[in-house]
Amino acid sequence: MSLRRPILLTCGEPAGIGPELAPKARASGVPFVFMGDPRHLPEGTPWAEITTLSDPLPDDALAVLRHDFPAPAIPGQPDPANAAAVIEVIARAVRLAMSGEASGICTLPINKEALKRGAGFAFPGHTEFLAHLAGDVPVVMMLASTTVDPPCRVVPVTIHIPLSEVPRSLTPQAMDQAVRITDAAMRRDFGLASPRLAVAGINPHAGENGVMGHEETDWIGPLLAGLRDEGFDLSGPLPADTMFHAPARSRYDAAICAYHDQALIPIKTLDFAGGVNVTLGLPFVRTSPDHGTAFDIAGKGVADADSVIAALRMAHDMAERR
Repeated sequence: MSLRRPILLTCGEPAGIGPELAPKARASGVPFVFMGDPRHLPEGTPWAEITTLSDPLPDDALAVLRHDFPAPAIPGQPDPANAAAVIEVIARAVRLAMSGEASGICTLPINKEALKRGAGFAFPGHTEFLAHLAGDVPVVMMLASTTVDPPCRVVPVTIHIPLSEVPRSLTPQAMDQAVRITDAAMRRDFGLASPRLAVAGINPHAGENGVMGHEETDWIGPLLAGLRDEGFDLSGPLPADTMFHAPARSRYDAAICAYHDQALIPIKTLDFAGGVNVTLGLPFVRTSPDHGTAFDIAGKGVADADSVIAALRMAHDMAERR
């Protein structure tokens, strides 16, 4: 595989499984550079420091763009002293991607609680922070499968908020934005000339004509009708509980869902190891493995690299299309 510039693999939380996944990710075949403190890599990892992203990548070692941290990494025990450095690695990676020095970013998992305690991190997650760094651009989060057919791609309109706040945050403006960003990204980054989008209702049975809720009849249905008039290929609002079996998935390319768990439960059930988190709407490519820091197994060498390998390959494919 070849790109004009490599993908950046940011270190994430060094006390999690990120550092041990980085050497395993070389099995992806994607040209990438690990960005973090090489001291946090598993003992015995062959690595070679590069100073710029135009340097030749080594064939027999992990390429590292060094970013020193103030403290060592103890598996399973995040150190507040390292929180600011975790945040700065992400910010530095965005600067490199936006300048064209990197073809994209694949982020290893962070722990939001550790970053908030250690450095006052004010964002609910990677997605919102990356959008801020890119200039407060509107984005949506997509989870995309890589091992199931038909594929499962889901976009939650509301993301990292309590369920009690979903009805207030799920607005016509938010859903309209999610549809437009997803449609554009499916064309640009996934190579689909005419994306088919399915939109889930918020209520059981999509409200069943007002018997179980009114959002679908009051505004979701009319909003989708207006978007169809503009030329969007949309189905819905649909009952979420019948959208994700194989025959249903064959009828659309991505599903727009009302809230976090409505979207993520089906894809994590169908393709837990092969799911990839993609931020749509950014001016650069960003993917991530679909799992967390896994403090309980960190440092044991048993972490499964399938998701980060899938994330790197998807970042590569998206970058090539751009």
